[in-house]
Amino acid sequence: MASSIPNLWRVPELKEKIIFTLIVLLMYRFGAHITVPGINVAILQQQFGALQNTMFGIYDMFVGGGLSRATIFALGIMPYISASIMFQLLATVFPTVEKLQKEGEDGRKKLTQWTRYTTIVLSIMQGYGYSMFLNSTGAVADAGVMFTFTTVATLTVGAVFVMWLGEQITDRGIGNGMSLMIFFSIIEGFPAAVVRTWESFVVGEIRVLALVMLVLVLVGVTAGVVAMTMASRKIPVQIPRKVVGRGRVREGQNSFVPLRINSAGVMPIIFAQSFIVVPGTLAQFAGGGGGILQTIADIFQPGPVYYLSYGLLILFFTYFYTAIIFNPVDLAENLKKQGAFIPGVKPGARTAEYIDRVLTRVTLPGAIYLALIAMTPFFIFDIFNIQTFFFGGTGLLIVVGVGLDTVQQAQQHLMLRHYDGFMKKGRVKMRGRTRYM
Repeated sequence: MASSIPNLWRVPELKEKIIFTLIVLLMYRFGAHITVPGINVAILQQQFGALQNTMFGIYDMFVGGGLSRATIFALGIMPYISASIMFQLLATVFPTVEKLQKEGEDGRKKLTQWTRYTTIVLSIMQGYGYSMFLNSTGAVADAGVMFTFTTVATLTVGAVFVMWLGEQITDRGIGNGMSLMIFFSIIEGFPAAVVRTWESFVVGEIRVLALVMLVLVLVGVTAGVVAMTMASRKIPVQIPRKVVGRGRVREGQNSFVPLRINSAGVMPIIFAQSFIVVPGTLAQFAGGGGGILQTIADIFQPGPVYYLSYGLLILFFTYFYTAIIFNPVDLAENLKKQGAFIPGVKPGARTAEYIDRVLTRVTLPGAIYLALIAMTPFFIFDIFNIQTFFFGGTGLLIVVGVGLDTVQQAQQHLMLRHYDGFMKKGRVKMRGRTRYM
């Protein structure tokens, strides 16, 4: 890979895309440190410390700490992602939305406009809720209607601007802008976590053996995430010989349909976290002090009940979200239209049943893997007694997934210009020129 990095700057188009992406991300991170007017950040962060294991803590990780600092980009890209997920779910219920998804470019443009409008509505709602939360923390110098209006307007404009930045990266930058913005928001806290861990080691809070074992676990888990993210079950497909045009013959081909072991990505963990932290969040807003909410919140603290419930929720949402985003019937129909078939399986309904059966089987190890990755931080805390380094779960999957996707985007540009890429596997020599299988 080291020998391929200089090639990034030899392709003018790729060089411009990388520079543009870095400039936009720099603007995003700069805005993520500008505080909303009228906020005492020190008081807010003290109040926010008790909310780290609630929905606020999860949201704060996605926006790079903007929520705990009350910045103008505190809502980040999450309203847009929430709107996108909303329409993805609605497509399974409303035929109109599903039709737009299948109408090609025009349908996607209209759906994108709807998503943008929904993003504005969600930003206003979330901005208002966040302003109410700020008023309750005592961090507001002059609480009132004017502060609420200013905060909602600032956060909404900030969320729309972040959405625009993400779209610019997608259109003119290196790749998926929304994912890259979350990627940089998450890794922003990585250096500080390393420094805290090292300081704990220097003062003797962490022993040498524990630190070495921690590093080995981190490397092993990261390697496992990379392997599982790229793993897939390949279903063989045959395309028969066909006569096209005037006497032209298209030779038969052998191909495959890859079914990813982790088709749902990180979404099952996000859904499961949203459910598992609800009791604690409600207890915080209720003020604690006993009561049924506090009792439930205490039960769902890290422990046997928490781990079991969390794991089962991840298993459920993995199958649930995979069923939403992957339709075996549509895949079977597309294969039938192309004249392709799976050896030993009849086209049409039988093919859809076969694909669904295979997908159900390969999803199970993917769901178990997601559950183990999500609970990795808790195991690290319990085994090594290290509380300064948060690692694993949602953040790790996003970082690895976006990193691999970005490498693949750069790989495609390099291959188009006949430069050596990052991934050497599958490269062969054909007629004196490097080609990739």
